[in-house]
Amino acid sequence: MNSTIEELLNSQIKYEAQASLQYLAMASWADAEGYNGVAQFFYSQSEEERVHMTKLVKFVNERSGNVIIPALDQPKASYKSLNELFEKFLESEVSVTEQINHVIYECLQNKDYNVHNFMQWYVTEQLEEEAMARTLLDKLNIIGNDKSGHYLFDRDINTIAAAQEKE
Repeated sequence: MNSTIEELLNSQIKYEAQASLQYLAMASWADAEGYNGVAQFFYSQSEEERVHMTKLVKFVNERSGNVIIPALDQPKASYKSLNELFEKFLESEVSVTEQINHVIYECLQNKDYNVHNFMQWYVTEQLEEEAMARTLLDKLNIIGNDKSGHYLFDRDINTIAAAQEKE
């Protein structure tokens, strides 16, 4: 495996792991604040990012690369509002997309079409994740500070997310 690509894939492993940890912290915050639906959503998102990380680890190993399991930074643990929570969610997804795009760019520069092909799954996944994050944040912006709106959002978030994924 090309050393530049291997390094980028190891970085991507870290980004996915960091996102998983961040979403776990977000779920915990939501749970503590009484937002059970939002908590369940972020517990699921955390697990999904862990699966993305594991998929990368297995791929690098299958290609005889050297996987480096990363040390992670302490995630942000508290938020002032649901809006701030979902702004952080969107920011995280945009950041992961940027990193994936960088991996794709380097694959093309190094003519590593096998890795490029593998990474296309992540490109598609990130399009869906960003769209969902934007949709959920848009819903919260419409709701504003209405507590009954927050209650309904918390109750319906997993239904909204599932509908967004089908689009």
